[in-house]
Amino acid sequence: MAAVEESFKSISAAEFFYKNKEIAGFSNPARALYQTVRELVENSLDATENYGILPRIKVSIREMEVVPEGAYYEVIVEDNGVGIPPKYVPQAFAQLLFSSKYVLKQSRGMFGLGAKMALLYAQITTGQPAEVVVAPIKSKRVYGFKLKIDIGENRPVVLGFSTTSNISGTHGTSVRLITLGDWSRSKQRIYEYMKRTAIVAPYAEILFRDPEGNYLLFERSIEKLPPPARETLPHPHGVDIETMKSVLKSMPNSPLAETLVKSFQGVGTATALRILEEARLDPEKMSGDLAEQEVEALVRVMRSYRDVKPPRADHLSYLGEEIIVAGLKKVFEPEFVAAVTRRPSVYEGHAFVVEAGVAYGGKVPVADRPLVLRYANKIPLLYDEGSDVVFKIIDEKRGIDFKVYEVEFPAPLIILTHICSTKIPYKGVGKEAVADVPEIEEEVEAALRGVLRELRSYILRKRRELEEVERAVEIAKYIPEVASSLSKMYGVDPREVSVKLLEMLNSRLRSFKIADLGSVVV
Repeated sequence: MAAVEESFKSISAAEFFYKNKEIAGFSNPARALYQTVRELVENSLDATENYGILPRIKVSIREMEVVPEGAYYEVIVEDNGVGIPPKYVPQAFAQLLFSSKYVLKQSRGMFGLGAKMALLYAQITTGQPAEVVVAPIKSKRVYGFKLKIDIGENRPVVLGFSTTSNISGTHGTSVRLITLGDWSRSKQRIYEYMKRTAIVAPYAEILFRDPEGNYLLFERSIEKLPPPARETLPHPHGVDIETMKSVLKSMPNSPLAETLVKSFQGVGTATALRILEEARLDPEKMSGDLAEQEVEALVRVMRSYRDVKPPRADHLSYLGEEIIVAGLKKVFEPEFVAAVTRRPSVYEGHAFVVEAGVAYGGKVPVADRPLVLRYANKIPLLYDEGSDVVFKIIDEKRGIDFKVYEVEFPAPLIILTHICSTKIPYKGVGKEAVADVPEIEEEVEAALRGVLRELRSYILRKRRELEEVERAVEIAKYIPEVASSLSKMYGVDPREVSVKLLEMLNSRLRSFKIADLGSVVV
């Protein structure tokens, strides 16, 4: 029997994601329409806030043609961002795994997919090219592109290019796609995404037009932007063998001690010498001369070395308490709102920051459990909520007991959590649920308990105020009778007595910051 010879070949990144589009969230027309909007909006937010620009974003979805699988939709997202330089536009939108985000700092997207996956899905479902218009900031020209992806080669195909004068001096990016979608099944999810994005970005003005011709405007309610994330060096506790090889290769003719100091945060000369001594390596040895076993020994020591400062958090862009409070007030108009931003913590050598907010009363819907708003790197997480670490923490049997915080369900309660890091431990490739690793779980629970303690103080204070009002009303009923009796006994004017007694009562109410009672007629 003749041997069967197997054939082997490699495929491009574009072809891989073409065959496995579910990995990037494009599993069906409904999910794909939602994912397209999400990816383009997040690109727009990064293109504005990262450069100190208050975002102004327009999103439009228009039905073009009904087909058996759903319908073809025109999706347009415009922003007032910094604008991509025209020489990078084809790769930025039509070459998978090409990105400006492959550095160690926090951003909404990390894998160079985003808008490119939206373009790829549109191309394979409708055959239509993407239209991208960019006006780089301070540019006198506006540049237009028609793009497709060469799937086999993972390279951009420019079908059209134009340029016009930027007479108005605008700046930003506009992306237009024709894609397969299912509005009826994705409508609720897209609207929820828009609302939750407005909550986490109250500094943005977002105008949304849906396929039914309805408009939704989220006005800007605060002009404060989150602190920008800055690129940083890797931390010794997060290094692995391949990272170390890359570092050594980048400085092959530098002594080991110098390479460690220049390539890792928290490593000074003294620390580098102690690490190398523990790894039994010569500090003067050239970085490019290390053998495989020496690299492994160095990595082991660096990952376990404890006498080094924790990772800095200047590469993270957290929201801050003021922005969280403004976002919750903007959408829900609660009677009480509070937020907390925890100090940076460390997970596998990577810094992370956990934030939490709580909103109570007002227009918050009453429900049998709290409405949970989850965010990771400012991205709303709408799917797989049951498997997220937050739901483990608030589980009524094993987690937080809300009765301790004076909350009895059904109640009008919202809790918000935000985790920002360059390494978030998602549970799956869909990046919709955060795993319950101990470091993350501990910080999330501490943040939630912090804002819930503030809520408990508010509820107890309101309860005392109500009791004071009820007591004051009961006392006020007897003021006319007391004033009349005193008038008969001492011959004083009953009206003056009633005014004095009422003033004493109101003075006590004002000490609780409660409005005065009305006048009392004798």
